Amino acid sequence: MTATDAQPRAGAGGISAVRDVFVLMLLPVPLLAAALPAAFAGGGTRRWFGGRGESQRAEAQAAKDAAASAFYELDTAQRDLRISIETITAVDSSPAARKAVDDFAALGRRIDEASHTYITAVDAHDLDRDDLEPSVAARARAELATAKDELVRVKAELDRFGQGLGPLLGSAETQLARLAPAVERARQALLGASNALDAVRASGLRADDLAARLAALAPELTKLNQGAGRHGVPETLQRADRVLRDAEAVRSEAAGLPGRAAEIDHRLVSLRTRAQALTTRAGSVEPVLSELRRRFSAACWQDLQPVPEQAAVNVRQAEEKLKEAAQARDEQRWADATSRLSTVRALLNATDEAVSAAGDRLHRLDDVAKDPQQEIQRTRFAVRDAQRLAMAGRSTPDPRHARPLDDAVARLDRAVAGLDGRHPDYWHFLTETEAVRQTAAHVVSEIREERGAGA
Repeated sequence: MTATDAQPRAGAGGISAVRDVFVLMLLPVPLLAAALPAAFAGGGTRRWFGGRGESQRAEAQAAKDAAASAFYELDTAQRDLRISIETITAVDSSPAARKAVDDFAALGRRIDEASHTYITAVDAHDLDRDDLEPSVAARARAELATAKDELVRVKAELDRFGQGLGPLLGSAETQLARLAPAVERARQALLGASNALDAVRASGLRADDLAARLAALAPELTKLNQGAGRHGVPETLQRADRVLRDAEAVRSEAAGLPGRAAEIDHRLVSLRTRAQALTTRAGSVEPVLSELRRRFSAACWQDLQPVPEQAAVNVRQAEEKLKEAAQARDEQRWADATSRLSTVRALLNATDEAVSAAGDRLHRLDDVAKDPQQEIQRTRFAVRDAQRLAMAGRSTPDPRHARPLDDAVARLDRAVAGLDGRHPDYWHFLTETEAVRQTAAHVVSEIREERGAGA
Protein backbone atom coordinates (compact mmCIF):
# COMPACT_ATOMS: atom_id res chain seq x y z
CA MET A 1 0.00 0.00 0.00
CA THR A 2 1.33 3.50 -0.94
CA ALA A 3 1.14 6.67 1.09
CA THR A 4 -1.55 8.08 -1.34
CA ASP A 5 -3.71 5.01 -0.82
CA ALA A 6 -3.50 5.49 2.93
CA GLN A 7 -4.79 9.11 2.96
CA PRO A 8 -8.57 8.47 2.46
CA ARG A 9 -8.45 5.99 5.29
CA ALA A 10 -6.82 8.51 7.54
CA GLY A 11 -9.51 11.05 6.67
CA ALA A 12 -12.26 8.59 7.37
CA GLY A 13 -10.73 7.78 10.71
CA GLY A 14 -10.55 11.44 11.64
CA ILE A 15 -14.26 11.98 10.73
CA SER A 16 -15.21 8.95 12.81
CA ALA A 17 -13.33 10.26 15.82
CA VAL A 18 -15.04 13.68 15.62
CA ARG A 19 -18.37 11.95 15.38
CA ASP A 20 -17.67 9.88 18.48
CA VAL A 21 -16.80 12.97 20.50
CA PHE A 22 -19.91 14.76 19.29
CA VAL A 23 -22.09 11.86 20.34
CA LEU A 24 -20.45 11.81 23.78
CA MET A 25 -21.24 15.50 24.21
CA LEU A 26 -24.89 14.73 23.75
CA LEU A 27 -24.83 12.06 26.52
CA PRO A 28 -25.88 12.84 30.11
CA VAL A 29 -22.99 13.75 32.44
CA PRO A 30 -22.91 10.43 34.44
CA LEU A 31 -22.70 8.41 31.27
CA LEU A 32 -20.00 10.70 29.96
CA ALA A 33 -17.87 10.13 33.04
CA ALA A 34 -18.20 6.39 32.70
CA ALA A 35 -17.38 6.32 29.02
CA LEU A 36 -14.32 8.59 29.00
CA PRO A 37 -11.78 6.03 30.28
CA ALA A 38 -12.95 3.48 27.75
CA ALA A 39 -12.75 5.98 24.97
CA PHE A 40 -9.21 7.05 25.74
CA ALA A 41 -8.15 3.45 26.24
CA GLY A 42 -9.02 2.60 22.71
CA GLY A 43 -6.70 2.95 19.80
CA GLY A 44 -3.74 1.07 21.65
CA THR A 45 -3.19 3.50 24.52
CA ARG A 46 -1.90 2.27 27.98
CA ARG A 47 -4.19 1.33 30.83
CA TRP A 48 -3.45 3.40 33.97
CA PHE A 49 -3.58 1.82 37.44
CA GLY A 50 -2.91 4.83 39.53
CA GLY A 51 -0.63 4.94 42.63
CA ARG A 52 -1.15 1.42 44.05
CA GLY A 53 -0.44 -0.35 40.76
CA GLU A 54 2.86 1.42 40.30
CA SER A 55 3.75 0.71 43.94
CA GLN A 56 3.20 -3.03 43.42
CA ARG A 57 5.37 -2.93 40.31
CA ALA A 58 8.14 -1.11 42.23
CA GLU A 59 8.00 -3.60 45.11
CA ALA A 60 8.20 -6.52 42.69
CA GLN A 61 11.19 -4.92 40.95
CA ALA A 62 12.90 -4.38 44.31
CA ALA A 63 12.31 -8.04 45.19
CA LYS A 64 13.77 -9.00 41.81
CA ASP A 65 16.87 -6.86 42.44
CA ALA A 66 17.34 -8.33 45.93
CA ALA A 67 17.05 -11.86 44.58
CA ALA A 68 19.55 -11.07 41.81
CA SER A 69 22.00 -9.73 44.39
CA ALA A 70 21.58 -12.87 46.54
CA PHE A 71 22.05 -15.05 43.46
CA TYR A 72 25.25 -13.21 42.54
CA GLU A 73 26.66 -13.48 46.08
CA LEU A 74 25.90 -17.20 46.22
CA ASP A 75 27.49 -17.80 42.82
CA THR A 76 30.61 -15.88 43.84
CA ALA A 77 30.90 -17.75 47.13
CA GLN A 78 30.49 -21.10 45.36
CA ARG A 79 33.22 -20.22 42.86
CA ASP A 80 35.60 -19.17 45.64
CA LEU A 81 34.89 -22.30 47.65
CA ARG A 82 35.39 -24.50 44.59
CA ILE A 83 38.95 -23.14 44.37
CA SER A 84 39.48 -24.08 48.02
CA ILE A 85 38.16 -27.61 47.40
CA GLU A 86 40.43 -28.00 44.39
CA THR A 87 43.37 -26.84 46.51
CA ILE A 88 42.59 -29.46 49.14
CA THR A 89 42.07 -32.31 46.67
CA ALA A 90 45.36 -31.47 44.94
CA VAL A 91 47.21 -32.13 48.18
CA ASP A 92 45.12 -34.27 50.50
CA SER A 93 43.56 -37.67 49.88
CA SER A 94 42.63 -38.36 53.50
CA PRO A 95 39.12 -39.45 54.56
CA ALA A 96 38.46 -35.94 55.87
CA ALA A 97 39.34 -34.43 52.49
CA ARG A 98 37.15 -36.93 50.64
CA LYS A 99 34.26 -36.12 52.96
CA ALA A 100 34.74 -32.40 52.27
CA VAL A 101 34.47 -33.09 48.53
CA ASP A 102 31.26 -35.10 49.02
CA ASP A 103 29.75 -32.41 51.27
CA PHE A 104 30.58 -29.73 48.72
CA ALA A 105 28.91 -31.76 45.98
CA ALA A 106 25.78 -32.07 48.14
CA LEU A 107 25.80 -28.30 48.70
CA GLY A 108 26.16 -27.87 44.95
CA ARG A 109 22.90 -29.73 44.45
CA ARG A 110 21.19 -27.47 47.01
CA ILE A 111 22.58 -24.45 45.20
CA ASP A 112 21.29 -25.75 41.85
CA GLU A 113 17.80 -26.19 43.33
CA ALA A 114 17.76 -22.68 44.83
CA SER A 115 19.11 -21.19 41.60
CA HIS A 116 16.46 -23.01 39.56
CA THR A 117 13.74 -21.60 41.81
CA TYR A 118 15.13 -18.09 41.35
CA ILE A 119 15.48 -18.35 37.58
CA THR A 120 11.96 -19.80 37.25
CA ALA A 121 10.52 -16.89 39.25
CA VAL A 122 12.36 -14.36 37.10
CA ASP A 123 11.29 -15.97 33.84
CA ALA A 124 7.66 -16.29 34.95
CA HIS A 125 7.03 -12.54 35.30
CA ASP A 126 7.74 -9.67 32.92
CA LEU A 127 7.71 -6.69 35.25
CA ASP A 128 8.12 -4.28 32.32
CA ARG A 129 4.78 -5.18 30.66
CA ASP A 130 2.48 -2.23 30.14
CA ASP A 131 -0.59 -4.21 31.18
CA LEU A 132 0.94 -5.76 34.34
CA GLU A 133 -1.85 -6.43 36.78
CA PRO A 134 -1.32 -5.44 40.43
CA SER A 135 -2.15 -8.98 41.53
CA VAL A 136 0.46 -10.38 39.15
CA ALA A 137 3.05 -7.89 40.45
CA ALA A 138 2.24 -8.91 44.03
CA ARG A 139 2.60 -12.59 43.16
CA ALA A 140 5.91 -11.91 41.43
CA ARG A 141 7.16 -10.02 44.47
CA ALA A 142 6.23 -12.92 46.78
CA GLU A 143 7.85 -15.56 44.57
CA LEU A 144 11.03 -13.54 44.11
CA ALA A 145 11.24 -12.86 47.87
CA THR A 146 10.89 -16.60 48.55
CA ALA A 147 13.62 -17.37 46.01
CA LYS A 148 15.86 -14.73 47.58
CA ASP A 149 15.35 -16.15 51.07
CA GLU A 150 16.27 -19.63 49.84
CA LEU A 151 19.40 -18.28 48.14
CA VAL A 152 20.40 -16.54 51.38
CA ARG A 153 19.84 -19.72 53.43
CA VAL A 154 21.95 -21.82 51.07
CA LYS A 155 24.70 -19.20 51.13
CA ALA A 156 24.70 -19.32 54.93
CA GLU A 157 25.17 -23.12 54.72
CA LEU A 158 27.96 -22.59 52.21
CA ASP A 159 29.65 -20.06 54.51
CA ARG A 160 29.50 -22.44 57.48
CA PHE A 161 30.93 -25.23 55.33
CA GLY A 162 33.74 -22.94 54.20
CA GLN A 163 34.61 -22.05 57.79
CA GLY A 164 34.84 -25.75 58.63
CA LEU A 165 37.40 -26.23 55.86
CA GLY A 166 39.91 -24.05 57.70
CA PRO A 167 42.28 -26.79 59.00
CA LEU A 168 42.22 -28.78 55.75
CA LEU A 169 42.72 -25.69 53.62
CA GLY A 170 45.48 -24.34 55.86
CA SER A 171 47.38 -27.62 55.65
CA ALA A 172 46.93 -27.78 51.88
CA GLU A 173 48.08 -24.19 51.38
CA THR A 174 51.10 -24.84 53.58
CA GLN A 175 52.10 -27.81 51.45
CA LEU A 176 51.57 -25.86 48.26
CA ALA A 177 53.68 -23.04 49.65
CA ARG A 178 56.44 -25.56 50.37
CA LEU A 179 56.30 -27.11 46.94
CA ALA A 180 58.24 -24.66 44.75
CA PRO A 181 61.02 -23.98 47.34
CA ALA A 182 61.40 -27.72 48.04
CA VAL A 183 61.79 -28.55 44.34
CA GLU A 184 64.27 -25.71 43.88
CA ARG A 185 66.34 -26.85 46.87
CA ALA A 186 66.45 -30.36 45.44
CA ARG A 187 67.67 -29.03 42.09
CA GLN A 188 70.34 -26.90 43.74
CA ALA A 189 71.48 -29.87 45.85
CA LEU A 190 71.89 -31.96 42.69
CA LEU A 191 73.90 -29.18 41.09
CA GLY A 192 76.09 -28.89 44.18
CA ALA A 193 76.70 -32.64 44.23
CA SER A 194 77.63 -32.61 40.54
CA ASN A 195 80.07 -29.73 41.05
CA ALA A 196 81.67 -31.42 44.07
CA LEU A 197 82.07 -34.63 42.09
CA ASP A 198 83.73 -32.76 39.22
CA ALA A 199 86.17 -31.15 41.65
CA VAL A 200 87.11 -34.52 43.17
CA ARG A 201 87.70 -36.06 39.77
CA ALA A 202 89.86 -33.12 38.80
CA SER A 203 92.11 -33.96 41.78
CA GLY A 204 92.72 -37.46 40.42
CA LEU A 205 90.13 -39.40 42.46
CA ARG A 206 87.61 -41.43 40.47
CA ALA A 207 84.74 -41.58 42.99
CA ASP A 208 82.92 -44.12 40.81
CA ASP A 209 80.48 -45.13 43.54
CA LEU A 210 79.48 -41.51 44.15
CA ALA A 211 79.02 -40.97 40.42
CA ALA A 212 76.74 -44.01 40.27
CA ARG A 213 74.66 -42.74 43.19
CA LEU A 214 74.33 -39.33 41.56
CA ALA A 215 73.31 -40.88 38.24
CA ALA A 216 70.60 -42.87 40.03
CA LEU A 217 68.96 -39.56 41.00
CA ALA A 218 68.46 -38.48 37.38
CA PRO A 219 65.02 -40.18 37.02
CA GLU A 220 63.91 -38.49 40.21
CA LEU A 221 64.90 -35.10 38.80
CA THR A 222 62.88 -35.86 35.66
CA LYS A 223 59.79 -36.52 37.77
CA LEU A 224 60.37 -33.32 39.72
CA ASN A 225 60.50 -31.39 36.46
CA GLN A 226 57.26 -33.02 35.30
CA GLY A 227 55.59 -31.31 38.23
CA ALA A 228 53.03 -31.94 40.93
CA GLY A 229 50.19 -31.84 38.43
CA ARG A 230 51.31 -35.22 37.15
CA HIS A 231 52.67 -36.87 40.30
CA GLY A 232 50.69 -35.15 43.08
CA VAL A 233 51.77 -32.60 45.65
CA PRO A 234 52.53 -34.97 48.59
CA GLU A 235 54.52 -37.33 46.37
CA THR A 236 56.43 -34.43 44.82
CA LEU A 237 57.28 -33.00 48.24
CA GLN A 238 58.50 -36.40 49.43
CA ARG A 239 60.52 -36.86 46.24
CA ALA A 240 62.08 -33.40 46.61
CA ASP A 241 63.07 -34.12 50.22
CA ARG A 242 64.55 -37.49 49.24
CA VAL A 243 66.52 -36.03 46.33
CA LEU A 244 67.77 -33.22 48.57
CA ARG A 245 68.91 -35.69 51.24
CA ASP A 246 70.61 -38.07 48.81
CA ALA A 247 72.26 -35.31 46.80
CA GLU A 248 73.58 -33.66 49.97
CA ALA A 249 75.04 -36.99 51.05
CA VAL A 250 76.84 -37.36 47.72
CA ARG A 251 78.11 -33.78 47.89
CA SER A 252 79.32 -34.19 51.47
CA GLU A 253 81.11 -37.46 50.76
CA ALA A 254 82.66 -36.03 47.61
CA ALA A 255 83.91 -32.99 49.50
CA GLY A 256 85.38 -35.23 52.21
CA LEU A 257 86.95 -37.73 49.83
CA PRO A 258 90.42 -36.11 49.61
CA GLY A 259 90.60 -36.00 53.40
CA ARG A 260 89.44 -39.60 53.61
CA ALA A 261 92.14 -40.69 51.19
CA ALA A 262 94.77 -38.84 53.22
CA GLU A 263 93.51 -40.43 56.44
CA ILE A 264 93.72 -43.92 54.94
CA ASP A 265 97.28 -43.20 53.78
CA HIS A 266 98.19 -42.08 57.29
CA ARG A 267 96.63 -45.15 58.91
CA LEU A 268 98.46 -47.47 56.52
CA VAL A 269 101.80 -46.01 57.57
CA SER A 270 100.90 -45.95 61.28
CA LEU A 271 99.64 -49.54 61.41
CA ARG A 272 102.66 -50.85 59.48
CA THR A 273 104.92 -49.22 62.05
CA ARG A 274 102.88 -50.65 64.92
CA ALA A 275 102.94 -54.16 63.40
CA GLN A 276 106.72 -53.99 63.16
CA ALA A 277 106.99 -52.83 66.78
CA LEU A 278 104.73 -55.65 67.98
CA THR A 279 106.83 -58.19 66.13
CA THR A 280 109.79 -57.00 68.19
CA ARG A 281 107.82 -56.97 71.44
CA ALA A 282 106.41 -60.43 70.82
CA GLY A 283 109.99 -61.71 70.84
CA SER A 284 110.30 -60.68 74.51
CA VAL A 285 107.41 -62.88 75.65
CA GLU A 286 109.39 -66.13 75.62
CA PRO A 287 112.04 -64.87 78.10
CA VAL A 288 109.23 -63.66 80.38
CA LEU A 289 107.58 -67.07 80.26
CA SER A 290 110.88 -68.71 81.07
CA GLU A 291 111.20 -66.51 84.15
CA LEU A 292 107.63 -67.34 85.19
CA ARG A 293 108.21 -71.07 84.74
CA ARG A 294 111.42 -70.92 86.76
CA ARG A 295 110.08 -69.00 89.75
CA PHE A 296 106.33 -69.71 90.03
CA SER A 297 103.95 -72.66 89.98
CA ALA A 298 102.39 -73.80 86.72
CA ALA A 299 99.02 -72.29 87.66
CA CYS A 300 100.64 -68.85 87.48
CA TRP A 301 101.71 -69.04 83.83
CA GLN A 302 99.97 -71.90 82.00
CA ASP A 303 97.31 -69.61 80.44
CA LEU A 304 100.15 -67.51 78.94
CA GLN A 305 101.80 -70.37 77.07
CA PRO A 306 100.03 -69.71 73.71
CA VAL A 307 100.93 -65.99 73.70
CA PRO A 308 104.14 -66.12 71.59
CA GLU A 309 102.62 -68.28 68.88
CA GLN A 310 99.32 -66.36 68.85
CA ALA A 311 101.18 -63.05 68.67
CA ALA A 312 103.11 -64.23 65.64
CA VAL A 313 99.90 -65.42 63.94
CA ASN A 314 98.12 -62.12 64.66
CA VAL A 315 100.98 -60.02 63.33
CA ARG A 316 101.20 -62.11 60.19
CA GLN A 317 97.44 -61.77 59.58
CA ALA A 318 97.68 -58.03 60.23
CA GLU A 319 100.41 -57.68 57.63
CA GLU A 320 98.29 -59.55 55.06
CA LYS A 321 95.31 -57.29 55.75
CA LEU A 322 97.57 -54.26 55.41
CA LYS A 323 98.50 -55.39 51.91
CA GLU A 324 94.81 -55.82 51.04
CA ALA A 325 94.05 -52.37 52.44
CA ALA A 326 96.85 -50.83 50.39
CA GLN A 327 95.52 -52.48 47.23
CA ALA A 328 91.99 -51.26 47.97
CA ARG A 329 93.40 -47.76 48.49
CA ASP A 330 95.18 -47.87 45.14
CA GLU A 331 91.96 -48.97 43.47
CA GLN A 332 90.07 -46.25 45.36
CA ARG A 333 87.77 -48.77 47.02
CA TRP A 334 87.55 -46.61 50.12
CA ALA A 335 85.05 -48.70 52.08
CA ASP A 336 87.09 -51.88 51.55
CA ALA A 337 90.29 -50.11 52.56
CA THR A 338 88.68 -48.79 55.74
CA SER A 339 87.28 -52.23 56.61
CA ARG A 340 90.70 -53.93 56.19
CA LEU A 341 92.38 -51.30 58.33
CA SER A 342 89.80 -51.84 61.10
CA THR A 343 90.61 -55.58 61.04
CA VAL A 344 94.34 -54.81 61.27
CA ARG A 345 93.78 -52.56 64.24
CA ALA A 346 91.72 -55.22 66.07
CA LEU A 347 94.43 -57.86 65.48
CA LEU A 348 97.19 -55.58 66.72
CA ASN A 349 95.16 -54.54 69.78
CA ALA A 350 94.63 -58.18 70.75
CA THR A 351 98.33 -58.91 70.27
CA ASP A 352 99.35 -55.87 72.28
CA GLU A 353 97.13 -56.92 75.18
CA ALA A 354 98.44 -60.49 75.16
CA VAL A 355 102.12 -59.41 75.03
CA SER A 356 101.55 -56.84 77.75
CA ALA A 357 99.73 -59.40 79.92
CA ALA A 358 102.84 -61.57 80.15
CA GLY A 359 105.00 -58.73 81.40
CA ASP A 360 102.28 -57.47 83.76
CA ARG A 361 101.85 -60.99 85.16
CA LEU A 362 105.52 -61.28 86.03
CA HIS A 363 105.52 -57.82 87.61
CA ARG A 364 102.48 -58.49 89.79
CA LEU A 365 103.68 -61.92 90.86
CA ASP A 366 107.05 -60.43 91.81
CA ASP A 367 105.34 -57.81 93.97
CA VAL A 368 103.02 -60.20 95.79
CA ALA A 369 105.77 -62.78 96.31
CA LYS A 370 107.93 -60.13 98.00
CA ASP A 371 105.15 -58.69 100.16
CA PRO A 372 101.64 -60.24 100.07
CA GLN A 373 100.55 -58.08 103.01
CA GLN A 374 100.15 -55.02 100.86
CA GLU A 375 97.57 -56.83 98.69
CA ILE A 376 95.90 -58.29 101.79
CA GLN A 377 95.57 -54.90 103.52
CA ARG A 378 94.30 -53.25 100.39
CA THR A 379 91.57 -55.85 100.09
CA ARG A 380 90.62 -55.81 103.80
CA PHE A 381 90.30 -52.01 103.67
CA ALA A 382 87.84 -52.27 100.78
CA VAL A 383 85.72 -54.79 102.70
CA ARG A 384 85.79 -52.77 105.96
CA ASP A 385 84.82 -49.61 104.10
CA ALA A 386 81.79 -51.42 102.67
CA GLN A 387 80.88 -52.78 106.11
CA ARG A 388 80.99 -49.31 107.68
CA LEU A 389 78.69 -47.98 104.99
CA ALA A 390 76.28 -50.88 105.52
CA MET A 391 76.11 -50.10 109.27
CA ALA A 392 75.77 -46.31 108.88
CA GLY A 393 72.55 -45.23 110.64
CA ARG A 394 71.60 -48.83 111.52
CA SER A 395 71.98 -51.04 114.57
CA THR A 396 72.16 -54.16 112.39
CA PRO A 397 73.10 -54.36 108.70
CA ASP A 398 70.65 -55.30 105.98
CA PRO A 399 71.07 -59.03 105.26
CA ARG A 400 71.20 -58.26 101.55
CA HIS A 401 74.42 -56.35 102.20
CA ALA A 402 75.83 -58.25 105.15
CA ARG A 403 75.72 -61.70 103.53
CA PRO A 404 77.91 -60.94 100.47
CA LEU A 405 80.37 -59.01 102.67
CA ASP A 406 80.65 -61.90 105.13
CA ASP A 407 81.25 -64.27 102.18
CA ALA A 408 83.90 -61.89 100.86
CA VAL A 409 85.73 -61.92 104.23
CA ALA A 410 85.70 -65.72 104.26
CA ARG A 411 86.93 -65.82 100.67
CA LEU A 412 89.80 -63.49 101.49
CA ASP A 413 90.76 -65.62 104.48
CA ARG A 414 90.90 -68.73 102.31
CA ALA A 415 93.03 -66.93 99.73
CA VAL A 416 95.48 -65.84 102.45
CA ALA A 417 95.61 -69.38 103.83
CA GLY A 418 96.47 -70.63 100.36
CA LEU A 419 99.78 -68.76 100.49
CA ASP A 420 101.11 -71.25 102.98
CA GLY A 421 103.19 -73.97 101.42
CA ARG A 422 106.33 -74.42 99.40
CA HIS A 423 104.97 -73.24 96.02
CA PRO A 424 101.97 -70.99 96.68
CA ASP A 425 99.64 -70.13 93.80
CA TYR A 426 100.17 -66.39 93.83
CA TRP A 427 98.11 -65.87 90.73
CA HIS A 428 95.09 -67.56 92.32
CA PHE A 429 95.62 -65.35 95.35
CA LEU A 430 95.62 -62.20 93.19
CA THR A 431 92.49 -63.21 91.30
CA GLU A 432 90.71 -63.96 94.59
CA THR A 433 91.60 -60.63 96.17
CA GLU A 434 90.45 -58.85 93.01
CA ALA A 435 87.13 -60.70 93.19
CA VAL A 436 86.70 -59.75 96.87
CA ARG A 437 87.27 -56.06 96.07
CA GLN A 438 84.72 -56.23 93.26
CA THR A 439 82.15 -57.71 95.65
CA ALA A 440 82.76 -54.91 98.16
CA ALA A 441 82.46 -52.28 95.44
CA HIS A 442 79.17 -53.79 94.24
CA VAL A 443 77.67 -53.68 97.76
CA VAL A 444 78.75 -50.05 98.17
CA SER A 445 77.12 -49.16 94.85
CA GLU A 446 73.85 -50.85 95.85
CA ILE A 447 73.71 -49.07 99.21
CA ARG A 448 74.30 -45.65 97.65
CA GLU A 449 71.66 -46.23 94.97
CA GLU A 450 69.07 -47.29 97.56
CA ARG A 451 69.79 -44.34 99.83
CA GLY A 452 69.82 -41.95 96.89
CA ALA A 453 66.41 -43.21 95.77
CA GLY A 454 65.06 -42.91 99.34
CA ALA A 455 66.22 -39.33 99.56
